[in-house]
Amino acid sequence: MMRLMAIALLLAPGFGFAESVGLPAVSLQTNAEGQQEYTLSLQLLALMTALTLLPAMLLGMTAFTRIIIVLGILRQALGTGQAPSNQVLLSIALFLTLFIMYPVLQVSYEQAVGPYLEGQMTFQVALEKGFAPIREFMLQQTREADIAMFAGIAGLDDIQRPEDVPFFVLMSSFLTSELKTAFQIGFLLFIPFVVIDLVVASVLMSLGMMMLSPMLVSLPFKIMLFVLVDGWVLLMGSLAASFHS
Repeated sequence: MMRLMAIALLLAPGFGFAESVGLPAVSLQTNAEGQQEYTLSLQLLALMTALTLLPAMLLGMTAFTRIIIVLGILRQALGTGQAPSNQVLLSIALFLTLFIMYPVLQVSYEQAVGPYLEGQMTFQVALEKGFAPIREFMLQQTREADIAMFAGIAGLDDIQRPEDVPFFVLMSSFLTSELKTAFQIGFLLFIPFVVIDLVVASVLMSLGMMMLSPMLVSLPFKIMLFVLVDGWVLLMGSLAASFHS
């Protein structure tokens, strides 16, 4: 609500506050090259709006989605409640995402960010070159069936090459593919722990201990199995290897 009120104060030219600070809401200036530029107030407003959307875009365009879902399913399969906590899982997912995305980000920096900071290219060219490695990464992880589905929903039947896929189609397809892959990995993680639960429940039933919770008894065995097989190393390595290049 406060953000909406602030935007309304900036965009309403009739308010005395906007006139007193000398920042008109909508004002275009024509430079010497005949191009139009926005005033400082709208530039700041656009920048703040982009910053609010930037975390969601970055998390939706990287390996974070698959990793955090798999970690959440693993905690559910172990039955440890809130251990590891949400903060720990988010930290693991962020650092593993940085490890996986580092080669992509390095190429993006060398092709776009570095030359732009040195003044060798314009912002528009740097944006296109910097986004190209991330787009290639997303295309490599996206199933063609998902792209075809969203392209059909959008009414785009003339997509012949990967370069022809629009960004909004690629974004939706990438997230759908990541969700599907994450749940496939989670299914494979669940199987050994479900087997332990079934064995413990059968033993308790045969001993007549029906009042004792099978989940409580099977929890130490599941933790012991996960530790003995070095589960964290296997999980991290498998997740990193699942992002094929």
